[in-house]
Amino acid sequence: MGPTQCDEVTEVVCLESDLQDGQMKEVEVNHHKIVLVRNEGKFSAVGGLCTHYGAPLIKGALVGNRVRCPWHGACFNTTTGDIEEYPGLDSLPTYKVKVEDGKVYVTAGKQTLTKRVKEMSCRVPGVCHTVLLIGGGPASLQCAETLRQNNYGGRIIIVTKDEQLPLDKTKLSKAMNIEVEKILLRPSDFLQQHGIEVLKEKEVVSVNTEAKTVAFNDGTSQHYDQLLISTGARARAMQCPGAEMENVKLLESYKDAAGIYQMSLGKKAVIIGTSFIGMEVAAYLSDKAASVAVVGKSKFPYQFSLGPDIGKMTMKMLEEKNVKFYMSSDVAEMRGVKGRVKEIVLQNGDVLPADVVIVGIGVIPNSHFLKGSAVEVDSRNAVVVDKFMKTNIPDVFAAGDVASFPLCIREDKRVQIGHWQLAQAHGRVAALNMLNKQTELNSVPFFWTVLLGKSIRYTGYGEGYTDIVFKGNVDERKFLAFYMKGDDVVAAASLNFDPAVAKVAEIMATGKKITKSQRQSNSTSFIQNN
Repeated sequence: MGPTQCDEVTEVVCLESDLQDGQMKEVEVNHHKIVLVRNEGKFSAVGGLCTHYGAPLIKGALVGNRVRCPWHGACFNTTTGDIEEYPGLDSLPTYKVKVEDGKVYVTAGKQTLTKRVKEMSCRVPGVCHTVLLIGGGPASLQCAETLRQNNYGGRIIIVTKDEQLPLDKTKLSKAMNIEVEKILLRPSDFLQQHGIEVLKEKEVVSVNTEAKTVAFNDGTSQHYDQLLISTGARARAMQCPGAEMENVKLLESYKDAAGIYQMSLGKKAVIIGTSFIGMEVAAYLSDKAASVAVVGKSKFPYQFSLGPDIGKMTMKMLEEKNVKFYMSSDVAEMRGVKGRVKEIVLQNGDVLPADVVIVGIGVIPNSHFLKGSAVEVDSRNAVVVDKFMKTNIPDVFAAGDVASFPLCIREDKRVQIGHWQLAQAHGRVAALNMLNKQTELNSVPFFWTVLLGKSIRYTGYGEGYTDIVFKGNVDERKFLAFYMKGDDVVAAASLNFDPAVAKVAEIMATGKKITKSQRQSNSTSFIQNN
């Protein structure tokens, strides 16, 4: 049963003249935070908090009938409330709006809802069709949910080598001792209710695309009608003497994060690698370990992704928390006693004491089980897909970090990008194409990193940039950086400059370019909301 009228409250929230086209306003009705939007003369109202982690959408970027979250880049349709870009799984609640005598009225129910789960079907008895999703990450889950949202009635099986149900792995390097229940993407009863089976601690060893079967490490096998390969990427191990010792850790699972956290409390931690995982772990452990040392090959952290200026700034942030950096260096060997590392020897002869070593030196696509199959992989072992997420084999799709795909904002250049949001977008596009609803991938990459409570946001694809143009001041830790390739902005990053990156992502999503005059002007009005 729907709400009765006595369960609803209608209030005047503003005058019609208070909002111009292309503007939004946060209002409150019956304890609901609501965003009121005016677009092409029409008013609409949706929930005011992003369904991903509750960011206030009023601080986001509004373009047409889409609002983009300022924190992590999720997008919502302001007319329907539907989620149109990720991260996050759920849509926004919508509210009735009417305009009378120049006043705007919004109606809200008594129950405070911050999220709306899209309607989903479940398994239909007698439908003999199976979609098998290999990998327990966001691509598989989004694919499964999209299938059910589009009335797929067959069997859906997610296979994961993890001990856990699909969870928010972006948290594992940012909050290493978080309770697993807090980061599950969906509880088990939700998955059961919608007929999404999850087989845990099960690893695929081979795929036979002719017989349409997948073999597992426990000797069992499974037939499929359609297959999604979304096995992600695994952490690259160190190749040096002593790297096999038991307190040398990679961060890949919830168990790894919890173990590293426990091993590091009050101990000497050494982190190898100065990209996103290494730096987040260093920041997180800075006030928990007895000491934190970071070893990096480049002169500054993030040098090749975010550039030397931002890298230098992040290094200073962590140094203020007593993190010690050993840059332009590499590990010669790890020395230990009884199978446990005690010290790290650098190539320049420096010796660092170590009770735990965390390695974050890049990733390798998990495609080894495709060896001997007809599925095409590239020179880096990523699975090659087209813009429909299809591989070279009919009924076999791939998504997420394991996939090499054409990027629409870079003239369909083939890329492999390990962003959470892109994996979800891949999963959705794969599902729609499995159902013959022809849909192309047209997502703009968006990601974020968190260091000591500060978030650096990034959008676009900056590989091969030739210059960086800054607005604001990097040393003051308040800036917007444009990554240039010739005259074109190919990516942007920011700190304390919201909603700039969200707005840049929306400009890129519409296919427009940021002009030189916009970039060079001292005004940032084109990326601030009206």
